[in-house]
Order: sequence, then C-alpha cells, then structure tokens
Amino acid sequence: MDQVETIVALVGDTLGPEAVGVYLHGSSVLGGLRPASDLDLLVVSRRGMDDRERRRLLDGLLAASGFEGGLRPVELTVVVHSEVRPWRFPPTGDFQYGEWLRDAFKAGALPRPRPMPDLALLLTMVLAGDRPLAGPPPARLLDPVPHADLVRASVAGLPELLADLDGDTRNTVLTLARVWTTLATGEIRSKDAAADWALARLPPEHRPVLEHARDLYLHRRYSEERWSGELRARVRPHVARVLAEIDRLTPR
Repeated sequence: MDQVETIVALVGDTLGPEAVGVYLHGSSVLGGLRPASDLDLLVVSRRGMDDRERRRLLDGLLAASGFEGGLRPVELTVVVHSEVRPWRFPPTGDFQYGEWLRDAFKAGALPRPRPMPDLALLLTMVLAGDRPLAGPPPARLLDPVPHADLVRASVAGLPELLADLDGDTRNTVLTLARVWTTLATGEIRSKDAAADWALARLPPEHRPVLEHARDLYLHRRYSEERWSGELRARVRPHVARVLAEIDRLTPR
C-alpha cells in the first residue's frame, strides 16, 4: 500500500461514513510532486471529530508522515461540510496536521477547530484539481471561493509566513511569488510556475533569489538546501520588492 492509500485508509478507519470526501490538492494537482513536496489532502466530514477520533487520526499521521524511509511529509486538513457550504469567510477547519506541528503533537497537543483563512486557497485548489481519492467530485460538496476572499486569505497569511523567512527561506520566497501571482491573475499556480511568472516581472537585481529558490524546489530536498552568503544577503531586498508589489495589488 502506498502512502496516499495508507492515509485514505486511515481516514476511513477513523471517520467511517462521516468522511464524505477525500481530495488531493497542492503540488499533486498543480504540476506534479517535486522532491520536497508535501502530500496535501482535504477531508470533508459530516461532523466535527471527538477527542478519540482526533487522537486516532493524529497517531496514524505521525506514523505515516515524515522525511525519511521513503515517506513524504503530509499536510491533512479536515473540514466539516456545513462550515464551508454555504461559503463564508473566514472558514473554520476542524483538524489540521502538518510536519511543522509535529513537536507540539508529540508533546500531547491535539488539533482543534480554529479559523483557517487559507482554506480559501486550499478549497480553490481542490476544486481546480478535481482529484477525488474517495467520495464525489469536489464541486458536488464545495462552493467556489470568490476572488476577494482569495486575496484576503493570501494577505492574512503573510505575517506568519515572513516570521519563518530565515528558517524556511525557500518556501517563504516561493510562497510570496505565489501570493503576488494570485493577486495579479486570480489563479493559484504551482510554486515553480508562480516563480516563472514573477521572474518575468522582476528587475534583474531581484531575480537571483527567486531563481535559486525555484531551482531548489525543482531539484532538491530540504536537507539539501544551500544559500551562499551573497544570495543570503539579497533575500530581504528581494522580499521587500515582492511585498511592495503585493501591497500595490491589495484592496484598501
């Protein structure tokens, strides 16, 4: 059984018929998985989970997700159907697992319901990708997200994203390019496609940082990420330029 099948089986064992759909999104539907890509899945449920179900799903994901032994990191989000249809902003997510939260989960924390503005982006990718792993096509369960809410979601995530610039430079630089692209075009593109779009619009002095981040994304795992001193010095000026473009496109 491959990793995706293992996770779908885990969701079925945990939620049974309450899970009405399981869908791929992210890199899997936006140009294909790269060496460092997560497996991104959305689960649509009829109801919120109880603590026993949260613990069972979390323990299974801690075992099925990672960076070693042939595993990819998994990001799995559960939404209650009635919380996202009819659509409203900000939406509430019932459960979210990601490797950046592993330490907290191993210390005993459980994923809890919370507002998740970036569900606007996630649901848009699910609808565009149309890749059900279980259940009906996603358009039967989910409403389209208005462009204005895509913009709000993209901008809402900037402070948290920028806080990790030094620790996760590649992802931060590429995600900023994607935010700029989404605000300008209304489309959510793969990270490398968003980088290509942004590179064509950046002045030459701001291109090397994004070119390097794109090349790392296409060819290297996170453990292989390297930034020279010269490139590292260019990161913050590059980020400032892209943020200025994002600010210019953000409605007041």
